[in-house]
Amino acid sequence: MEFNPPLLTSSQRTLSLFPLPLHFPLEIRTAGEVEFPPPPKRHAPPLQQALNTIESTLVAMGELAADKHVKYILAVEKRKDSFESAVLEHLRMNGAYWGLTTLDLLDKRDVVDSNEIIEWILKCQHESGGFAGNIGHDPHILYTLSAIQVLALFDKLNVLDVDKVSTYIAGLQNEDGSFSGDIWGEVDTRFSYIAICGLSILKCLDKINVERAVNYIISCRNVDGGFGCTPGGESHAGQIFCCVAALAITGALHYVDKDLLGWWLCERQVKSGGLNGRPEKLPDDTENGGISDRPDDAVDIFHTYFGVAGKTVAA
Repeated sequence: MEFNPPLLTSSQRTLSLFPLPLHFPLEIRTAGEVEFPPPPKRHAPPLQQALNTIESTLVAMGELAADKHVKYILAVEKRKDSFESAVLEHLRMNGAYWGLTTLDLLDKRDVVDSNEIIEWILKCQHESGGFAGNIGHDPHILYTLSAIQVLALFDKLNVLDVDKVSTYIAGLQNEDGSFSGDIWGEVDTRFSYIAICGLSILKCLDKINVERAVNYIISCRNVDGGFGCTPGGESHAGQIFCCVAALAITGALHYVDKDLLGWWLCERQVKSGGLNGRPEKLPDDTENGGISDRPDDAVDIFHTYFGVAGKTVAA
């Protein structure tokens, strides 16, 4: 007897390539010309059960070694002749934001000289209005947001030529609503968030086409409820944060399928209790202070910031 397999849509073929958990939503969702159906009814676990889980996780984490983390951050800032410092020199502006925000979360911001930091930040600004990752490097939207955020942290936005900085950011928007990171044209939904966040802090959102920016972000929504870096890109927790945050700032959260996205995010927790950024990845998670991405890995300033921030939010 001849077997005639059923015709499958492209979405169904894609989803058939990997095993799905039993509780994967039954309907197949596609973007583009097919309209998203309403989300299915699913019952969330009781609030108290969720709170108990958070409480037990915090107990297991133990007390945050705050003093050691402060010493680690200050040591990173002073260690300028190491291999680590050399390879990270071009993104020092981001490192300043991560480190200083961590100190602020630990209520230790006064251990640094704010005037010295502000002076260094202004030396990183280009004629275009954008900021570089360090003195002598090229400007990029990533470093520009970090510069804005650090100045806001110290309540020193008044030192900025707001019109010049906001014009630089707005000039990176493309016709389709997306944003490039710099003059070389790389497009990523991270840059959409960065532009929207930075302009929001500067109170200059009216300098961009917000409607097109929102529509581009929506075009990056996937069948699993998540968002990718570009249309059709794999869903990733980092991209999801950027897209959801950008939609929140612009008052467009109603475009997010909360049930489906919530399911996807819950699936990111692994047996160790950690969370990964996408399926099949290891979890991201003291003697010398600092926090690593997962147990037994080397610590770094990036994960120290997010580790302390996560603990602060959960507490």
